[in-house]
Amino acid sequence: MKVYFYALMAMSLISTHIYSDEPTDSASNEAEEVVVTSSILNPSRIINPLYVIDGDEIEDNATTSLGEAVDSYLGVSIADYGAAIGQPIIRGMSGPRVKVLKNGLVNRDVSGLGADHLNDIDLNDLEQVEIIKGPSSLLYANGTSGGIINVVDNCIAPKDFTKQEFIAGLETQSVNDGDSQYFNFKDNLGGFNVNVGYKKSEFGNFDIPDGAIIHEDDHEEEELSYLENSDLETESTKFGISRRGEWGYFGISIDNHESMYGIPYHGEHDDEHPEDPDHPEEDPDHPEDEHEGERIFSSTDQDSFTIKGQYNLMNNLVKSVTYNYRDTDYELVEAHAEEEGHDGEEHAPTVFANDATEYGAIFDLSNDNFIQKIAFNFVDEDSSIVGEESFMNPANNEEFTLGYFVSADLDAFYLDAGFRIDQIERTGSVTDEDHGDIDYYNIDDDTNSFALTLGRDLSDSLDVNIGFASVERLPSVIELFMNGPHMATGRLETGNPNLKSETSNNFDITFNYDNGDFYAMASFYVNDVDNYITLQDELDGHDKDDDADPHPHDKDEGADPHPHPEYEHLIHADYVQEDAEFRGYELEIGRTFSLGSGDLTLSFGRDEVDAEFSDGHNVPRINPARNIYSLSYVESDWVFKLTLKDVESQNDVGEGETKTDSYQMLDTRLTRTFNVGEASELKLSIFGTNLLDEVARNHSSFVKNEVPLAGRNYGAKFSYRF
Repeated sequence: MKVYFYALMAMSLISTHIYSDEPTDSASNEAEEVVVTSSILNPSRIINPLYVIDGDEIEDNATTSLGEAVDSYLGVSIADYGAAIGQPIIRGMSGPRVKVLKNGLVNRDVSGLGADHLNDIDLNDLEQVEIIKGPSSLLYANGTSGGIINVVDNCIAPKDFTKQEFIAGLETQSVNDGDSQYFNFKDNLGGFNVNVGYKKSEFGNFDIPDGAIIHEDDHEEEELSYLENSDLETESTKFGISRRGEWGYFGISIDNHESMYGIPYHGEHDDEHPEDPDHPEEDPDHPEDEHEGERIFSSTDQDSFTIKGQYNLMNNLVKSVTYNYRDTDYELVEAHAEEEGHDGEEHAPTVFANDATEYGAIFDLSNDNFIQKIAFNFVDEDSSIVGEESFMNPANNEEFTLGYFVSADLDAFYLDAGFRIDQIERTGSVTDEDHGDIDYYNIDDDTNSFALTLGRDLSDSLDVNIGFASVERLPSVIELFMNGPHMATGRLETGNPNLKSETSNNFDITFNYDNGDFYAMASFYVNDVDNYITLQDELDGHDKDDDADPHPHDKDEGADPHPHPEYEHLIHADYVQEDAEFRGYELEIGRTFSLGSGDLTLSFGRDEVDAEFSDGHNVPRINPARNIYSLSYVESDWVFKLTLKDVESQNDVGEGETKTDSYQMLDTRLTRTFNVGEASELKLSIFGTNLLDEVARNHSSFVKNEVPLAGRNYGAKFSYRF
C-alpha cells in the first residue's frame, strides 16, 4: 500500500462569535452570541465567515431540502432541480468546490454526479447547521475553495444526557398536499447515552403560479397549475450510543436515509441556444420532449456506520486524540415508470452507486499560549454508473491527508493559520465508442493548500479580520472521465483526463460592529482562480487550453468527436480550463428595539458576486444580487418572523445562457411554545412561503425555464416534548 503524506488543516478561521439564526446570517440580538466548537478544531478569537443555523430554526420551519434551508443566508444560494434538490452555492462557487458534511465528515452521496441528484442528508433533530464561506473551509475537506455546509446532529453524544427527552411531531403543507411525522428519543440508560430518531415525509407535485413554465405554444403544460414529477418522499432512521468518562468518550451510530423523488425535466434545453442553427427548436427525429408522458423518478438508499470518540492523554505533548471512522453505502436508481421507452425499446433504469470508507484522527498539541493540532485523514471511494444513461465508467478516488493548524492570541492581533497537503489518486477510464477501445487513466498528484487570517479589535464594538488562502483542487472524477449524455443538463458532456489542478487564491476582509442594540457587518472578497474548470458548450467558440486536449481518447483523425448520434439533439459540451476571477461582498445592518415585554429586530442584508473569465466573458449560472429584509419579534414563548428576499434580474450571463427576471419572496412564521407541566412543552408553528405567489426562476439552475420555484405555501408544525 502506498504511503500518503499530507499537511492538512489550513483554516484561516474557525469562528468564535456565531450569530443567531436570522435568515440573513445576522448577528441578531434575539439570541446571545454563541461560541461554536468545531467538530474538528476549537474556535479561535477570529470572527470567521462561519455562521450557525440553530436546529430549532430548521425544526420550526417547513420541511425542505438542505439547500432551501440555507438559501436565505448571505453569500449562500442553491442550484435547484425541483423540490427535492437544492445543491448549495457559496460565493458563486458550486459543485466539487462546495462540500456538504455530516458531523464533520463529507456526506458521500452522488450529488456531484448530476444536477438532478439531491444532497441526501437527514435534517431531523439537528443541533445546528454550520456554514463556512471561502477557502478557509479547507480545514474540513480538500478542494473546498467555495466553502462547506456541516450538518450537526450529535447522534453520537460527546456529553452525557442529563434528562430523558421524547419528541413527537406532525407537519402539513398546502403547496404540495404534503405531510411529515417524526419522533426522537434521548436518554442516559445505565451510563450509556442513547439517541434514536425517525422521520417520514410525503409531498406531492407542488403548485406553481399560472404561466410559470416556459414551453412552446403547442405544449399544454403551460396551463398546468402544478409541476409534474415534482413529488418527494423521504424516510430516515438513526440510532446512536455513546459512553463518556474521564478518559474521553466513545460512540457508534447507524443511520439509513431513503428517498424517492420525481425529475421534473429530463431532456434537451433548446431555450439555452435559441438562435443556434445547429440546435433547432424542433427536430422531427428528436422531439423537444422525448420523455413526454413518462414518469421519470429517482430513488435513493444510503446506509452509514460511524465510529467517533476521543481519548484524553493529558501529557506534556499530546493532550488528546480525537478519532473517527465512517463506512457509507449509497445507491441512486433513476427509472422510467413506463416499460417501453422510445421507438418501442425498453428503457432500463440507471444505477448510480458510491461506496466509501473514511477514517482519521486529530492530535491536540495545545498549550497555554496557543491552540495547536495535527490531523490526518484517509478516504477510499468507489463510484459507478450502470444502465441506459450511463455517462461514465467506474472510477476510484483515494485521498490521504496530514495537516497542521495553529491559533494564537498575540498582543497586537489574533492569528489563525494552517497548512494542508493532500495526496490524491483518481483512477478511471474512457471508452472510445467508435472502436470499443478503453483508455485507462491514473491521476496521482499532490495538492498543497494554506490559509492565514489576522484579526484585531479596533474598539470594544468594532473588529476587523483580514484573510488570505490558497487552495489547490484536483479535478473531480466527472471532470476527468465524463463521456456521454447527461440529460439533467441537456448536454452531451466530455471530460478531460489531462485537466490540471485548479488553484484558488482568495483575499477577504471583514468588519464587524456590535454595540448591543445596533450591529453591522461588511465583508469583501476577491477570489482569483487559476485553471478554473467549467463545462463549456462547444458553440461558444472559446479557445481551449492547448495542453488539455478535450478529446484525448479520440485517437484516429477520422474518428467522430461526438460518437453518440442518437443524442445529436443535445448540446455538446466539454470540461475545459480558463483563469477566472470571483469578486463580491456581503453587507448587513440591524437594530434591536425593546417593544412591550419583548424585542423587535429589524435587519437589512445584501450580497452580490461577479465572476468573469480572463478573456472578459461571464462565468455562467452566477446568481444575481439579493436584498434581504427581515423583521423578527421575540417575547417569552412567542417568535414571529417576516422575511422579504428581493432577487434582482440577472443580465450578466455566459454565452448561450438566458437572462432571468427579478422576483420577491415573502416568507413568514409564527411559533408559540406552551409549557405543559414541569418537564413538557407543546410547540406550534404556522408558516407561509412565497406569500406573493411570485413566478420565480433560479438563475443557477440548468432547468430554470422548465422548473420554476414553488408557488404560495401555507403550513403548520406541531410537536410535543416530554
